[in-house]
Amino acid sequence: MRQPLERIIEIVFELMKKVTLYTDGACSGNPGVGGYGCVLMYNGHEKRLSGAFAETTNNRMELYAVITGLSALKEPCEVEVYSDSAYTVNGFNNGWVYGWESSGWKKSDNKPVLNDDLWRQLLQLTRIHRVKFIKVKGHADNEYNNLCDKLATDAVKNFAKNDGDAQA
Repeated sequence: MRQPLERIIEIVFELMKKVTLYTDGACSGNPGVGGYGCVLMYNGHEKRLSGAFAETTNNRMELYAVITGLSALKEPCEVEVYSDSAYTVNGFNNGWVYGWESSGWKKSDNKPVLNDDLWRQLLQLTRIHRVKFIKVKGHADNEYNNLCDKLATDAVKNFAKNDGDAQA
């Protein structure tokens, strides 16, 4: 027989909204102008978000896309995150982020973790939402990964056209 608290937690998870989040980041130069794109899907509805930054890296944009999508959620949800970024997916699925956190955001060689500001934000969001990271092949036949790539690259192009207006 399950403990009452375990059953309550199980019920809470069953009641959580199930959301799908596709994400991608892009960079023109690395570092350079970078963009991110994400698509949230819930119950037949889609929400597309994108933006750009002047001086950034592709890895930062990959992380920022996930942060943007998870931050847009108004309540704790169960989220499947689809990303073509091995950096982002492996950070969680291989447990790197938890090791970095426990070591004071230092890598095994004692050097600082790159992008720790974004990793910290993303880690906090995964403590609000129940998140599963799924790796997809980039620039392949995945409709939503391709859409996120277009959102991110369009944000970079629009950034240049609009003389550096940060959000697309």
